[in-house]
Amino acid sequence: MTLTGDRYLSILSDLLHSFMSILHSDGLEQFQQDKATPHTSRVATKWLQEHSCDFTHFHWPPKSPEMNIIEDIRDALLHAVEKRSPTPRNSMDFLTVFQNSWCEKPPGFLQTFVETMPRRVAAFLRARGGPTRY
Repeated sequence: MTLTGDRYLSILSDLLHSFMSILHSDGLEQFQQDKATPHTSRVATKWLQEHSCDFTHFHWPPKSPEMNIIEDIRDALLHAVEKRSPTPRNSMDFLTVFQNSWCEKPPGFLQTFVETMPRRVAAFLRARGGPTRY
């Protein structure tokens, strides 16, 4: 299923306020998203502008590097799935193998990605928000 601007708007309008209130019970609500097409669609942009008093929307600089380690974690897990034999044949097989790959990761798996953040931020600052090797 492809995420369209309209589907993304449905997610925003249905879930964002409650999610932000749970995540940021301290009142320091700041919403951040990347420049994916559904995120920058007219309908989503208009909705975010209309609800700007409810939370701060962090504007992602154009052509900025990916600073979110979740992409790297996902890639590592997908790589583990690709190495499996036999390869998953359907979505349920894939989900099972993906979950098993997650469970098989060593305890420090996530920490290795967290530890890259100082280098990522330093590279980001050196590039003044432009492209980096991350």
